Amino acid sequence: MNNELMPKEILEKEFKTSMRGYNQTEVDEFLDVVIRDYEAFQSEINNLRSENDRLVNKLDETSRGGSSSVSGGGSTTTVTNFDILKRLSNLERHVFGSKLDD
Repeated sequence: MNNELMPKEILEKEFKTSMRGYNQTEVDEFLDVVIRDYEAFQSEINNLRSENDRLVNKLDETSRGGSSSVSGGGSTTTVTNFDILKRLSNLERHVFGSKLDD
């Protein structure tokens, strides 16, 4: 993403003066506010890009490993598809009982 204006460009911008021009102090004060907003937004954009990169990398690592992490009680446990199927089978056996064997 390319910004057309950078804070430094706003700060260094020179305007021609005329007899009936704007109050230069008011313009400078307003431009200072604009510069702070640009800096804050750029900082937020950088933070969000970093967070996005971190999450994409974490997702890539998880999908490459063939397993998913399940968080519970403050600890992280790796659960494979086999574990999930085994738990599902045990749950069905418990719920439906001997009907599954018939």
